[in-house]
Amino acid sequence: MRRSRNLIIAVAAAVILGGGGLIVLGATDDDKGVLPAALSGGNAKPAGPSAEELARIERAKRAKALDAALKQVAAETPDFSVAVLDKKTGQSYAYQGTEKFDTASIVKAQILACELLTAQDKDREPTEGEMALATPMIQASDNDATTELFQHLGGKNAITKCNKRLGLSQTTVNRAWGLTKTTATDQVRLLNKLVDSKGPLDEGSRQTAFSLMNTVNEDQDWGVPAVAKPGENATVKNGWDTRSADGGLWAINTIGRVTSPDGKVNVSLAVLSHNNQTMDDGVALVEKIAKLTRQHLKY
Repeated sequence: MRRSRNLIIAVAAAVILGGGGLIVLGATDDDKGVLPAALSGGNAKPAGPSAEELARIERAKRAKALDAALKQVAAETPDFSVAVLDKKTGQSYAYQGTEKFDTASIVKAQILACELLTAQDKDREPTEGEMALATPMIQASDNDATTELFQHLGGKNAITKCNKRLGLSQTTVNRAWGLTKTTATDQVRLLNKLVDSKGPLDEGSRQTAFSLMNTVNEDQDWGVPAVAKPGENATVKNGWDTRSADGGLWAINTIGRVTSPDGKVNVSLAVLSHNNQTMDDGVALVEKIAKLTRQHLKY
């Protein structure tokens, strides 16, 4: 009986050791510690983050690097803010994106959107007279045309109601339209509405906005277009103003979009600034900031 019991124990030990040996061999056979499919149930998956997670991590690194670059600029320059929306990747970025600035003439893109919506509401195209005001308002930044169109649309109250439809929750309209307050984040929302096929503007309105903002006069062609590469399209509306209330310092703003025919670039960009010593200084600042967004975000 004792001999039989010893034999059973020996066999059991051999089975246990043999099983352990298989596990050890399976865990170390390819030096990666991955179990063979036969032992893992055939459902083993590679360890590590997914492609989507890797892309998210990379975008976060780029945003962090851009934060650092903009902080260096901010240490030596007037106040500014910037917001970016990349429709291709879905990435959004903002630096002081909710800080409010005077719009100056970038409000004209907002007024244009409201004119187009007004025409849609009446189930018609913009009239010849409305386009005679909207065209110089955008292409030449004509102030008289803007004032006339602003009043034609119903002034402050009408534009405020229109802004709600455009999702501009951080913009406060002023009766003196150039003193309207806005944020870079809101301006990127506006730019997105100007191209969103599911937004309030129909295809004809979106095309009208693109055509006007893509064909500004040569003296208006600065700001956002400075980041466009050969072969890419840029739309823009710039704003600039100086007031005695600000000690004669300049507010310089630029909003617009950069796109490529192949769809790889599809970006809305807004840069706002104030307290610039001269207009040229302000233009240089907003273009520098715009270029930094492209350099670091890699759009």
